Amino acid sequence: MTIPGAMRLKNWVIGEKSGVIAGSTLYDRTLVWLAFGLAAIGFVMVTSASMPVGQRLTEDPFYFAKRDVIYLVVAFILALGVMKVSMATWEKYSFALLMFALAMLAVVLVAGSSVNGASRWIDIGIVKIQPAEISKFALFCYVSSYLVRKSEEVRTRFLGFVKPMCILIIMASLLLLQPDLGTVIVLVVTTLGLLFLAGARLAPFIIGIAACVVGVLALIWFEPYRLRRVTSFLNPWEDPFGSGYQLTQSLMAFGRGEVLGQGLGNSVQKLEYLPEAHTDFIFSVLAEELGYVGVVLVLLMVFMLAFRAMMIGRRALLAKQFFAGYLACSIGIWFTFQALVNVGAAAGMLPTKGLTLPLISYGGSSLLVMSAAIAVLLRVDFETRLEKAQAFVRSVK
Repeated sequence: MTIPGAMRLKNWVIGEKSGVIAGSTLYDRTLVWLAFGLAAIGFVMVTSASMPVGQRLTEDPFYFAKRDVIYLVVAFILALGVMKVSMATWEKYSFALLMFALAMLAVVLVAGSSVNGASRWIDIGIVKIQPAEISKFALFCYVSSYLVRKSEEVRTRFLGFVKPMCILIIMASLLLLQPDLGTVIVLVVTTLGLLFLAGARLAPFIIGIAACVVGVLALIWFEPYRLRRVTSFLNPWEDPFGSGYQLTQSLMAFGRGEVLGQGLGNSVQKLEYLPEAHTDFIFSVLAEELGYVGVVLVLLMVFMLAFRAMMIGRRALLAKQFFAGYLACSIGIWFTFQALVNVGAAAGMLPTKGLTLPLISYGGSSLLVMSAAIAVLLRVDFETRLEKAQAFVRSVK
């Protein structure tokens, strides 16, 4: 007896083998709509926040908006391409991707262009590439592959925990030379989170956390500009026109937003009172224009996206697709923590760090890499559902 549901699932399998996905439910629609929604909100807010600085720098108020459109189109094309790459391919070439990321981090120290005292970009003429963004995905891909190959060693031996941390230290050292402490913190937190999910022993895990905390505190203490950021974060009003300037302007934006906001385009702080209004502090402009309601809506969307990523990872792990599961979970942790740091810095809850708000802040490298990460999540979800569909077809034959 033929079961109609089984026939449809069988058609899905045949469709995948021929390169055509016949079943539209073999992907997470909620994840897709959340990503499109955040990208659309990001474009609107980048357009609004960047008009004054665009007018001053290029005499074109829509300069950054036009560039953002280009980035969005390229990101969409890139995502379509990434979705065609199987997880087995990512796992196979994870080490090569890591080496490529490390090489780019080394190149940026020699031939990188400097912005605001930090050498973080490689200028290739048309665009500027930020290797730090690529390094995040490359490291998480490699660690996920390592956890599959050395799962027993990670759970039972201290050396299994130390090996990925050594790779992290090498990458962190190159990033700190730029300098870019924000990216280092994201890498540390996400890597530790992955090791915890993989079942690393509690003792080395605690030691690793303690060592990372001590290291970050030392980096802050022995670097004057980082120490000023921390002290100004504790009391920004002590020096509102000096070290506390960014934060005080950001807090004023939040205060003006109230419940319903001043209305789209009506921000005062974006009129070059608030530095980096369309990049690091775009959330402050969003709060001023859209108010508490807009803030809650955007935060819900960001964390729902991260939650979907974790659920996709969980389903992959339960289906014994361990590399895909670990990588999906790392993307979820990455998005969550980076959003927390960006929003926390804008709201005065954390020291200011140069981290973008996922899919919302202006920045080509960030948007491209995060769009690729979303595409990887969709691929993981697709392969997990496809495996279940194949198993179901086999069971009803």
